[in-house]
Amino acid sequence: MPQTFDLILKGGIVVNHDGRAERDVGVRDGTIVAIGDLSLASAGREVDCRGLHILPGVIDTQVHFREPGLDHKEDLETGSRAAVMGGVTTVFEMPNTDPQTTSAEALADKIKRGHHRMHCDFAFWVGGTHDNLNDIPDLERLPGAAGIKVFMGSSTGSLLVEDDEGIANILRRTRRRAAFHSEDEAMLRERKNLRIEGDPLSHPVWRSAEVALACTQRLVRIAKETGARIHVLHVSTAEEMALLKNYKDLASVEVTPHHLTLVAPDAYERLGTYAQMNPPVRDEFHRHALWEGLDEGIADILGSDHAPHTREEKDRTYPNTPSGMTGVQTLVPIMLDHVNASRLTLERFVDLTSAGPKRLFGIAKKGRIAAGYDADFTVVDLKRRETITNDWIASKCGWTPYDGVTVTGWPVGTIVRGNVVMWEGALDAPSRGEAVRFEETLKG
Repeated sequence: MPQTFDLILKGGIVVNHDGRAERDVGVRDGTIVAIGDLSLASAGREVDCRGLHILPGVIDTQVHFREPGLDHKEDLETGSRAAVMGGVTTVFEMPNTDPQTTSAEALADKIKRGHHRMHCDFAFWVGGTHDNLNDIPDLERLPGAAGIKVFMGSSTGSLLVEDDEGIANILRRTRRRAAFHSEDEAMLRERKNLRIEGDPLSHPVWRSAEVALACTQRLVRIAKETGARIHVLHVSTAEEMALLKNYKDLASVEVTPHHLTLVAPDAYERLGTYAQMNPPVRDEFHRHALWEGLDEGIADILGSDHAPHTREEKDRTYPNTPSGMTGVQTLVPIMLDHVNASRLTLERFVDLTSAGPKRLFGIAKKGRIAAGYDADFTVVDLKRRETITNDWIASKCGWTPYDGVTVTGWPVGTIVRGNVVMWEGALDAPSRGEAVRFEETLKG
């Protein structure tokens, strides 16, 4: 008797843990149930994927969607729309909203806001502070919580824990991997005079490599003393990459497409404050070291650090301008362009964006194309050349630092738990995003 499925992806090149091969993929009830030759099977919907590559759904573990409180820049619907338009099936959203995501009530509110309103699946980081120390063991295990996120250096918002004792107190209470923005706040205060009004090129002078390294050195020391697992976000310096190579037993490493792609001084000369990020885009010495760290396996995952601001905010005079740029929608095409330029393999890209996040954060049923897993797929055309434009950007702020950049490699389809959410640049299904489940919180 012929097999029947809800969805069959036909004839695509499946890229998973055992390499690449032309296969069909059968989906039933949102789950992968068959991989192989399904030519005799039938389905409610068949999608022709001949000539395309079917990747495990891309997971972006660092986005700022600004809701609640800052939704003039972005909200959960528009941010997740940008995600699926760019081939991203799951996001972890950050806690520096207003109110901050530092309590069970704030987390529950975000989950309620996102359920079947976001276009992709989601989890939310919970901010670690001096005030919620005693709640951290419970907060990090709540359904929908990605874990604890700590700002050691100030960025957008007021979440900040800059002292060693405060960091140690948080890490003594965590059992999951905690994520850190690692810039030394005391050094940032001391160096504020290095900012030059009207000159965003002074941004990486103020927020120097030494500022990042000093903080990461403190962080790994405290993590070792407390026996905690840490995740260092948006590593941007050669020195940090060399340091973290020696702490792979406790520290995981994120790199971003903008630190791998943009370079000073060119980015600031072309884009001005639209290139302003924390930590900053740096010079070629540091960019080259990040690629070496990626090649050597020191970098574990890619995160976009999607952090939108309006044009009005970005058009102010530096340093009275916010740091951040869009990135969730451009992560896949920018990195596929690097794949086509032979800077990394497609398999390494998959490891950085699906298998890596699953491994680091214990994501249940995602990160792999295998029977029994969620039917999350990023379908790409590796040969397709497209020009990224501001008009393509679905984010509420409507701009990208890559406006006018032509890339080779493009997201054709985004499938979330068997729902074809985006196909050929059009939203193809109503929003059905749901909270991610984690292996360490399944009992919750």
